Amino acid sequence: MTYDLNITFDDNLITGNKTIDTQHKELIERIQNFVTACQNGDSKLKAIKMLDYLDEYTNFHFKEEEKLQENAGYPEYEKHHEKHEEFKKTIQELQEYLQDYEGPTEQFSELVQKNVIDWLFGHIKTYDRSVAEFIFMRENPDRY
Repeated sequence: MTYDLNITFDDNLITGNKTIDTQHKELIERIQNFVTACQNGDSKLKAIKMLDYLDEYTNFHFKEEEKLQENAGYPEYEKHHEKHEEFKKTIQELQEYLQDYEGPTEQFSELVQKNVIDWLFGHIKTYDRSVAEFIFMRENPDRY
C-alpha cells in the first residue's frame, strides 16, 4: 500500500490554546503510527491495535476539549460535540472494516485519508481554532 501523506503537526494547525495544541500533536502522532502500520503491510493485529490506541486518545482528547468549551461557555458547544461524535463513529466503522478484511486495503487507506486525516485537519483549522479564539477572548477581555 503506498501513501504519500504528510501527517505532521505544523503551524497551520496551531490554535493558540496550549492544552488543545499539545493534545493535537499527540493525536496526530498516533494517526501517523496507525498509517505507518497500514503502510508497512504490518499485521492486521498491529493495525487494529494502532486504531484502538488512536480511538482511546481521541475519546480522551474530545472529552478534554469539550470540558474547556463548557467551562468557557462556548456558544457552539452542541455543534462541536456533534462533530466529535461523527468522528468517533468513523473510527468505529474503520475498526469494523479491519475486522472484516485480512488487513488494510487500498480502499481502507482512502477512507483513512478522507475520514480521519482530512477530517481532523479541517476540524482543527476551523472548529478548534474558533474555540481557542473564543477562550482567548474570554480570558483577555482587555486586549480587544
